[in-house]
Amino acid sequence: MNSASPQDSTKPPLKSTLDDEEEEEEEKSHLLLSSSASPFSISGKGDDLYDLGDSEVAYEPQEKISIDGFESTDLDSKLASISSGYDDDLAKIPPFSWKKLWLFTGPGFLMSIAFLDPGNLEADLQAGAIAGNSLLWLLLWATLMGLLIQLLAARIGVATGRHLAELCREEYPYWAGILLWLMAEVALIGADIQEVIGSAIAIQILSNGVLPLWAGVVITASDCFIFLLLENYGVRKLEAVFAVLISTMALSFAWMFADAKPSGKELLVGLLVPKLSSRTIRQAVGVVGGVIMPHNVFLHSALVQSREIDPKKKGQVQEAIKYYSIESSIALIVSFMINLFVTTVFAKGFYGSEQADSIGLVNAGRYLQEKYGGGLLPILYIWGIGLLAAGQSSTITGTYAGQFIMGGFLNLRLKKWLRALITRSCAILPTMIVALIFNRSESSLDVLNEWLNVLQSMQIPFALIPLLTLVSKEEVMGVFKIGPILKKASWTVAGLVIVINGYLLLEFFISEVDGVLFAFLVCAITLAYIAFILYLISHGGGPVTAWVDSVISKGYSYIGK
Repeated sequence: MNSASPQDSTKPPLKSTLDDEEEEEEEKSHLLLSSSASPFSISGKGDDLYDLGDSEVAYEPQEKISIDGFESTDLDSKLASISSGYDDDLAKIPPFSWKKLWLFTGPGFLMSIAFLDPGNLEADLQAGAIAGNSLLWLLLWATLMGLLIQLLAARIGVATGRHLAELCREEYPYWAGILLWLMAEVALIGADIQEVIGSAIAIQILSNGVLPLWAGVVITASDCFIFLLLENYGVRKLEAVFAVLISTMALSFAWMFADAKPSGKELLVGLLVPKLSSRTIRQAVGVVGGVIMPHNVFLHSALVQSREIDPKKKGQVQEAIKYYSIESSIALIVSFMINLFVTTVFAKGFYGSEQADSIGLVNAGRYLQEKYGGGLLPILYIWGIGLLAAGQSSTITGTYAGQFIMGGFLNLRLKKWLRALITRSCAILPTMIVALIFNRSESSLDVLNEWLNVLQSMQIPFALIPLLTLVSKEEVMGVFKIGPILKKASWTVAGLVIVINGYLLLEFFISEVDGVLFAFLVCAITLAYIAFILYLISHGGGPVTAWVDSVISKGYSYIGK
């Protein structure tokens, strides 16, 4: 028997074992993050975390904002991680800090711009004018659904160190990735048309009609260069500019709300009592389609990477998710209040009036002026200022999102000015054409805006389904994959959106399809649309996939008979 003391016999082996286990744990973490089997995955340790070779990244290391206190993990926490797994490590998260919340504040407010773009304002004012306050409950629930989706987008960006477009490129076959990219680009172009035209309308209002719509489009197109200028001053400066734009919107529309003096009782009933009639179905769809926007899901997953977070350090990831969740919730509360202001102002002024069915983004300012008049500052110009802030901020974030979408799906590592120019050109050229064609009448522009909202709604599954698929996979998310309850809630939201899309397709068939050839073309596109959605769902795994596979197999059996 060995007569050495227990301390002498165990101390050196313990240190050696801990070193070996720590190295093994690091290797496991690395494999977990890179298991999507792509040559572009994160590799290495320490500074090499950001070394992606020639692959596209959301932010370069020097652009990221460091978070004070992230490197304070003590030896006890590391030992707990090695000996007991990730759960004990996650239990070591520091207490809440207002300073850290401030450092994490920014991405959520940039993301919230998509909830406040001219397309949303169009949906808000039409919902208010045609349905009164009866759709406020839907606005509230749509915002909550949007918050859930955006929190998942932030989660996947923080936990993996990559954004959704990059992950889709690695997850799906080449053909499916290209289709997803095309769908994202279509959604982005549709949103950008609304945003640029909204800005052009605001410029026309504020110039007293001196500048025509096409001139406003040209002026708004220059935001690409403003964006590049802002980027050169750092992420925090860019976020500060957006804070000013959101504050401008909030002040403008709150002023309108105060001038209109809506009924508090009617507002409360509209928020708490669900009502929906056949006359307001399209406005309801516009509210949902305007709030949940496909390109915004891609954008948020990239924006959260502007902070220096090491995905291999689970305590950092958990803490970042916590602060981003708080910040995004605050941002969407602000956006909800702004949307509520717009809806209630138009509900008070135009619900049940002759103008209700004809009011839109183009003539809204004039109708407001006729209804509420001047005062210290004419309401027409208050509306114009708010609309311009909404349009300019959303076009810049659209350019931002376009860079991440194109770079991520196609793995393009281009100079920022070139990526911004390509992204801007893809959207601005069709917008110029639309401005020239649809500038002949107010009603044609309003109809265009309405159908662009519908387009946004129809593209949502192609962002939602990949997001829910990836955020549920342990090989992608590790311990941060979503649990069964959150998974069911998320898929329920996606299912509701897809059902709404089904209604839109049916309505389109009934009201728009005329002629055998056109009907055949629409049927073919619809079948392809549905088939791609089913493919994406079946690719995801889990109970939803099993149900889809069962439906498909039964369909084949029925056809065989």
